[in-house]
Order: sequence, then structure tokens, then C-alpha cells
Amino acid sequence: MSDNHTTAPGFSHEKVETNNFLMIVLILLVVAVGGLVEIVPLFFQKTTTQAIEGLKPYTALQLAGRDIYQREGCYNCHSQMIRPFRAETLRYGHYSVAGEFVYDHPFQWGSKRTGPDLQRVGGKYSDEWHRIHLNNPRDVVPESNMPAYPWLDKNMVDAAAMPAHMRALRSVGVPYSDAEIAGAAEAVKGKTELEALIAYLQMMGRALKS
Repeated sequence: MSDNHTTAPGFSHEKVETNNFLMIVLILLVVAVGGLVEIVPLFFQKTTTQAIEGLKPYTALQLAGRDIYQREGCYNCHSQMIRPFRAETLRYGHYSVAGEFVYDHPFQWGSKRTGPDLQRVGGKYSDEWHRIHLNNPRDVVPESNMPAYPWLDKNMVDAAAMPAHMRALRSVGVPYSDAEIAGAAEAVKGKTELEALIAYLQMMGRALKS
């Protein structure tokens, strides 16, 4: 009995499995097609592209605060994504929905939680509580391992940068009016970075009614 095995010419598993370059190309192709199939439909679903009722773009001061939030790396320890699990909604509030984030560029979803999720922190504490907490977290939460940010109360918001920032956001779909852009610098003039960050924290997650 002959042990000779012949492989039909052309495209075969053996050819793919013995050619590293071809295997890599085909894997990348499969991943790319799979990714497109998952991602592209989201751009055409109204629930992911339309703002929820009552959602408004950030004011100039809130937007400045959001920039500071990103600059200081707050997202490294705090997510803004409440998952639809009972344990999460009992602790943090209503689960996050895509329509809350249509004006966020970039959005702050994630699962990293050295500290608590902040999506529903707006209105939970007073401005004074946030001021003390950001200046020295252990003054209000003794066991906190969060770093202090005392310089925020000394640094002033860069008012001159805000109109250009808002114009850039309008170019990607955030509905800022000419009047809002024109008045952006005046709206944040004389404000500290601490005030801006508190303004951002205080509006976070309040558009969605539980």
C-alpha cells in the first residue's frame, strides 16, 4: 500500500499553514473584516448617534474642566461607564447609554477603577466638597489614595484657547453656535482650573434621568 499523499494544486490549508506571510495577511484580513462588521453599523444606529433628550454640549467652563480632567490623567483611575448590572446600578445609578456621549471627543468609557466610576457624580456632592477633595482628598475621605491637586486652585483657565477648541468640536458635530464660540473666552475669563474641573464634575451624567 502506498503512503504517498498528493495535495491538489492551488489554495489549500497546507499552503496557508506553512506560509507565515500568507497566514499573517489572512489573519489581518479576517480581523479587519470582522471589525468593520462590528463597528460600521453603529454609525447608522440612532441610539448611538443621537443625543438623549435634554443633553446639551459642554459650556465653555465645563469644556475647560474636561480638558483638565484629561490632562491630569483622571481617566487612569476613574471610568465613566456604568455597566447594566444590578451591582453597578445600585452603587452608581442608571447604567450608561451611548446617547449621553455623542458630544464627547474622546469619550471616557473604560473599566479601570482604582477610584469609583464618576458617570453619575454630578450633583452628588457640593462644590465645596469637590474643592476640598481635589485640594487634599484625605480631608474628606481619610482612606483615599488619590493624589492631591493643589495647583488647580492657582492656575487660571487659558481663556484665549477656548474659542478655537469649540470651533474644532463644531467641525466634528458638536452644535456650538457662533455666539457661544464668540463668548467662550469671556465665559472662562478669571476662572481657575479648579473651578473649571468642578463645573465639569458637577454636570457629569445629569442629562439622563434615572
